[in-house]
Amino acid sequence: MREETRTVSPGGAGVTLNCRVGEEGRESHPYVLVLDKHHHPLQPCTPARARKLLKKGRAVVHRHTPFVIRLTDRTIAESEVDGVEVGVDPGSKHTGLAVFTMQAAERRARFAVQLDHRGAIVRKKLGQRAAYRRRRRSKNLRYRAPRFLNRRRPDGWLAPSLRHRVDTTVSWIDRLSRWAPVRAVHVERVAFDTHALSAGRPLEGAEYQQGTLAGYEVREYLLAKWGRCCAYCGASGVPLNIDHIHPRSRGGSDRVSNLCLACVPCNRTKSNQPVEDFLAKKPKLLARIKAQAKSSLQDAAAVQSVRWVLWRALDARLPTHVASGGRTNVNRTRNHLPKSHTLDALNVGKLDVVTEVVSTVLVAGCAGRGTHCRTRTDNHGFPRLRMPRQKRHFGYQTGDLVRAVVPGGKYAGCYTGRVVVRSTGRHQIPTPAGPANTSYKNLTLLQRADGYAYTSRAEGRL
Repeated sequence: MREETRTVSPGGAGVTLNCRVGEEGRESHPYVLVLDKHHHPLQPCTPARARKLLKKGRAVVHRHTPFVIRLTDRTIAESEVDGVEVGVDPGSKHTGLAVFTMQAAERRARFAVQLDHRGAIVRKKLGQRAAYRRRRRSKNLRYRAPRFLNRRRPDGWLAPSLRHRVDTTVSWIDRLSRWAPVRAVHVERVAFDTHALSAGRPLEGAEYQQGTLAGYEVREYLLAKWGRCCAYCGASGVPLNIDHIHPRSRGGSDRVSNLCLACVPCNRTKSNQPVEDFLAKKPKLLARIKAQAKSSLQDAAAVQSVRWVLWRALDARLPTHVASGGRTNVNRTRNHLPKSHTLDALNVGKLDVVTEVVSTVLVAGCAGRGTHCRTRTDNHGFPRLRMPRQKRHFGYQTGDLVRAVVPGGKYAGCYTGRVVVRSTGRHQIPTPAGPANTSYKNLTLLQRADGYAYTSRAEGRL
């Protein structure tokens, strides 16, 4: 089975699009991942071809989400497989994954996933647990010896909230490698060097800030710090300039703490005025800008903390190529693509043109696989109810993807979603009108729980 041709680009009539002269690529539906009859990955195919294979009985549904089919009459030895590559744009809250084909520096997107992390929830839960244990030590309760006095952290240790980001990203690369013939991985390892930027001068080993990428590292840092909007009026979606808060003509430095983003009208109006004079009638805005100029980037620090660990983990599995966030920004701007994690993943590394992007992105939110705790606590940490020992009731467990066909009653209709099980057999499923309770007899299992909650969203328009 073959869906790619080496000599013809999908832009039309075999002509490669030239984004440098203003031409734009096209959107397409996400491709369907394909396995042979021995569960070996084949080249992804279009949804139309997948429907034909299913209708003729040549394929069966292997997985519901992401949608994967398995051929019943074909092996990998009888197929021609060109392979695909995966781009990774790591983030603190979201990580973008893009599956694409690469031919002569021309990329065509085939599938995109936005992975939503729950590192903030992990950090919050650990803080709550520490508070509960601290209280038990200080009150007249059963003594629990503090562990921080006898605990030694190994080399390369990461906080659980940071380790979670690495493990989930690597887990999805492993998943995609099982469902698609992944040949290489491109990962954005450096978005900006905070040490070099704070020093205000070039540092040894910072060559990526020179040449065609000069200035893009500072811009990426400021775009992340100021939320991609003007610091003075809050305008977004307009051209933004780098402005010196304390003007350079009045002794201001080029340190990143003295830089902010300003739209063209605000930049011209401020000119070389001190920010105190420019915002004399807006004291609250002046105080906010001064505070934000010196604020730290917690999300950026989290990404910087895990970048080497993530690269080593990916490089141990597949050939991994690295690039900076500045190069990603150059590629995305040159191809006239909006800002998103999945489109950044598509533009990581060396490329000339992106001729095709997917119209829909699969959003995989980390939901977990349950908990070992058998009690639920109140706001003060005291147990208020007990959970049953077994997780599966009447063939279902919480998190399973099911289809419910309710014949009558208040919630009559057909619904699809993640089920919440009850030991009584009256399971709960989400509906547009809110959660609905229905008998397990009205449910049909689509996919077992895998620790993720799946939704979809439209990709940014070209």
